[in-house]
Amino acid sequence: MDMTAEQAKRRSSILPMTIIGILFFIFGFVTWLNGSLIPFLRIVCDLNEFQALFVTGAFYIAYVVMALPMSFVLNRVGFKNGMVVGLVIMAVGATLFIPAAQTAQYGLFLLALFVLGTGLTILQTASNPYIVCIGPRESAAMRISIMGLVNKGAGIVVPALFTVLILTGMDQFDAPVLAALTDAERALRLSELSNRLVTPYIYMALALIALAAFVKYSPLPELDLSSNNTANNDTSGRWTDVFAHPQLILGVVALFTYVGVEVIAGDTIGLYGQGLGVENFGALTSYTMSFMVLGYIVGVFCIPKYLSQARALQGSAIFGLLFTLGVMFGASDNNTIASLLLGWSGIPLVPDTVMFLALLGFANALVWPAVWPLALEGLGKLTSTGSALLIMGIAGGALLPLLYGYIAHISGNSQQAYWIMLPCYSFILFYAFKGHTMRRWR
Repeated sequence: MDMTAEQAKRRSSILPMTIIGILFFIFGFVTWLNGSLIPFLRIVCDLNEFQALFVTGAFYIAYVVMALPMSFVLNRVGFKNGMVVGLVIMAVGATLFIPAAQTAQYGLFLLALFVLGTGLTILQTASNPYIVCIGPRESAAMRISIMGLVNKGAGIVVPALFTVLILTGMDQFDAPVLAALTDAERALRLSELSNRLVTPYIYMALALIALAAFVKYSPLPELDLSSNNTANNDTSGRWTDVFAHPQLILGVVALFTYVGVEVIAGDTIGLYGQGLGVENFGALTSYTMSFMVLGYIVGVFCIPKYLSQARALQGSAIFGLLFTLGVMFGASDNNTIASLLLGWSGIPLVPDTVMFLALLGFANALVWPAVWPLALEGLGKLTSTGSALLIMGIAGGALLPLLYGYIAHISGNSQQAYWIMLPCYSFILFYAFKGHTMRRWR
């Protein structure tokens, strides 16, 4: 009887997992497109390294501005309808890319990215606790790892697709070539490059509208959080009660640092490779995403059978520290590490420092899956509010890459500027050993 009930529960979660998996693919598709957009817009809008990283700033700052409002929306309309709202908002953001591309106005690109980030905010706020609460808590990181495979699978596909569709024939947009043109010829050539974005974003907007309709009319069940109450959170409906949970607040800080280093590793690798003269710089984000996929595969097969969620987080932080040191002090003029890891595959080799930056994808993979269940433990009816605060931690993706870009710009040393990731991984290490176990501030 117990086995039959367990099997029925497992079958009942297949459809929600499938639908949420589609949404996680959309997260990855839209998010990791930024890594290719940064060097692209740097050319189109004539930006320096610091200015180009406002792409990540505009996108991720939406999570700070909109996370709590979106949690109130979820409380009002429910998780399922909230996902529909998020997809529609994202379709609006994709549509805004059309006038942005036609005018090549950087401000319009940033507005479009902010609207896309707003839509993703409500999707993330709804879908992550959904995956946590749909089954046993001790295997939540495994379920999120499955979602991560889908998400980062999109992160592998997108840069390669962007390179094929948008970045072909980029030699005609090299700085020396553009400098030899008249102002009118240069403007015309950059306009032609910018307009390459129009058709892909039209298709993206249509696909998002279709997906919104699919989710709206799907049999996706609504979450029931009433069974997840604890004695200290069931007596009040005040959203401010979440601040009494150290494991949540410290989890927000851990996610802030994590998303910051994840975006630095995924979105600056193209710029860094471009500076080193790597020919396939537009596809370098795929390297980072590939190692993230490898990390997620480890999570799927090892959590919770061989690795607890806390132990996985500890290992992630330690690897992050080691690989960051590799980025800072490795060689940028040889590819020994890439030869050892990828020489058999036929994949184009990259300098060692670029390879260590890509390897951070492996270190980062299990941080998000591990932090969510550890931080939401015991929140009960405060889960949607706690989820919103965790989503606000994604602001690290807006601020820390900008800080990295500023340090790299004023110092003139992109490689050494990666030191900013060391304190981030150190905090994640603290949360993995101590922070997630705290239930009182004193």
